[in-house]
Amino acid sequence: MAIGLGALRQRLSQPLRSPGLLATADRLLLATRHVTGRRDGEHHVLLAPAGGGNIGDQALVEAFIENVEGRVSVVCRRPSDYAIDDERVRVVPLLSLVYGDLVGHARDMRAFRELLSTATSFSVVGADVMDGGYGHRASANRANLARRVAEVGIDARILGFSWNAAPHPVALRAVRDAASRGVEVVLRDPRSAARARADGIAPVVDGADIVFLARRTDAAAAADWADRVSGPLALVNFSGLVPADGGLEPYVEVVRTLRDRGHGVLLVPHVSRPGADDLPICRAVSERFDGDPEVVLVDRLLSPAAIRGLTRRARLTVTGRMHLAVMSLMHGVPAVTVATQGKVEGLMDLFDAPQLCVATDRLATDLARVAGETSDAAESLSGSILGRLDDVRSLAGRNLDRLPSQDRTVTSG
Repeated sequence: MAIGLGALRQRLSQPLRSPGLLATADRLLLATRHVTGRRDGEHHVLLAPAGGGNIGDQALVEAFIENVEGRVSVVCRRPSDYAIDDERVRVVPLLSLVYGDLVGHARDMRAFRELLSTATSFSVVGADVMDGGYGHRASANRANLARRVAEVGIDARILGFSWNAAPHPVALRAVRDAASRGVEVVLRDPRSAARARADGIAPVVDGADIVFLARRTDAAAAADWADRVSGPLALVNFSGLVPADGGLEPYVEVVRTLRDRGHGVLLVPHVSRPGADDLPICRAVSERFDGDPEVVLVDRLLSPAAIRGLTRRARLTVTGRMHLAVMSLMHGVPAVTVATQGKVEGLMDLFDAPQLCVATDRLATDLARVAGETSDAAESLSGSILGRLDDVRSLAGRNLDRLPSQDRTVTSG
């Protein structure tokens, strides 16, 4: 009965969740007079992605924090979505600002206005959540918030994001309007930028994923796992979102292929939350190699810094998650990556490495084969990736144009 009432409330509230309605309300609820407080030093307001069990989302937020000066207010859904150990940072849970109906949105807008009263910038983590592929309302709401913040005179931007070939019309209209009203929109790969321009979004900044600017590594946490295998290290991730034809066998074949080439394999989950959990499939594959000490399951999510510590030690990576690929490529490690929503192909264009993409409908026939070929050519591929890395980091830096930036010295700890 409770479930039925909840579903009924959801249906009845749908008209109050219209992005157009919320945007209209914002014109009344957020005016220039609301954001004229005292600005004592830099204060960046960052609208975070979902977080909560997603290493990639955590890495995106941390990369922004690590590269800007001053205070940062991270707006998210729930208090548990992000754990940030930095005295400059305040986590502000405002669930209904992006995901709620008019009533909840208006309530959260009061707290958002208070943040903006001392803000020197407002940034939306764009990633893969702007084209409506994971829900058009939230995509449009993010863009509409950025547009309104720009209209009242605060520097507003959407940080490096992908744009697929068939964006939802509501999301497209919101992003197009945001760009035309002064929001800086940074696309994170050349294919996405070309699609955005073709869809009438202008101006567009050609950039790269902001995680390429991350510097901190946790060498000790990485060593705790990497030292459990003796062969050249291969990091392997299987996404809970990407089913493979043939069940588990294509994934088992990937590990078998890498073991045949002498690799020690760490099976590394990258997302672990309801509906998108890598851990069960990684565990199931590890059980097929029970008794082989060179195949080890990482049985929990690690921090982004620990993942970067692992990728620094790896010879190659095979992954269903884009940000594990990013954190591999940033150390010159070739990353065979399952291509979803067009975003991975664009990432590999930055490194002129299209052979590292495997389409979802080709997993059963191609994933293990490409993993083996990448292992055979790992050193030459690494050299090619490293040769392009400075240019990619320069593109990633465009996310922060005009924002005072921290010193970008690589640190380890």
